[in-house]
Amino acid sequence: MAVLPLENDALNINPPVGVDEALSQHGSDWLWAVTAIYAISFISFLFLSFTVRASERVFHYIFTFALLVGAVTYYAQASDLGWSAVGQANQLGYGSSHQIFFAKYINWVIAFPSLILGLGLLSGVSWTTIVCNIFLSWFWVLTYLAAAYTTTNYKWGFFTFGTFTWIILALSTLNESHESASLLGVGRDYITLAGWLNLLWLLYPVAFGLSDGGNRIGVTSSFIFFGILDVLMVLLSFAFLILARNWDFGKLNIAFSEYRGARQGGTSLKEEAAPATGGIMPAA
Repeated sequence: MAVLPLENDALNINPPVGVDEALSQHGSDWLWAVTAIYAISFISFLFLSFTVRASERVFHYIFTFALLVGAVTYYAQASDLGWSAVGQANQLGYGSSHQIFFAKYINWVIAFPSLILGLGLLSGVSWTTIVCNIFLSWFWVLTYLAAAYTTTNYKWGFFTFGTFTWIILALSTLNESHESASLLGVGRDYITLAGWLNLLWLLYPVAFGLSDGGNRIGVTSSFIFFGILDVLMVLLSFAFLILARNWDFGKLNIAFSEYRGARQGGTSLKEEAAPATGGIMPAA
């Protein structure tokens, strides 16, 4: 059986039973297309990782894993899997129950931190800042997930907490991290990538408010909105690789594999650092 079927019968095999507003046939077709984009991008990153030096593969490794997760989650959504029927408090013209795809949030839990990690490594900020920003992105996604599963207007409380968290994240990635990147001579490339990412992040709250939050657009329309944003994030991953060709990984201190098992003059760094004993065993 083909992984990506030529004839889309996902909704016949996995019908959206027990929900008023559900994914349509055209919506499933669109999700299969996005799945293909993620899968092809994953294979491309995996292949490209073998075309550069081992010390310059850090971004390949980060985004290869994120793209694999994206391909799996979009496969689940295109197959009409990974969802729950959740009652709605607003815009009941679209039905009193709505398909909420938790697979979408699983993708973001991996995709957002991967880009944060990439920006953090490029900017040279401390690991404390990077880890803090990753936790902020997790909090943002999880509060939106909680909002999506809340059946009353109290969902907007979770939405507010999550959106405020994104504002903190935006200030960190556009201000503090940019200053650090400028000191390393990559400020222009950094602000291009960070600006691109934050422009997309600005639209995620809008898309959520119209779909899983406010129930103002249907499931298929919401997937078109989110799918375009996610594909643009995939393109951002490729932008990292294109710009990385001009970066000095040694100066940025991200040529990690150069320091594993490195040898100088036939002697490993660990051996060189060890004290000499002159071949004489110490006295008991």
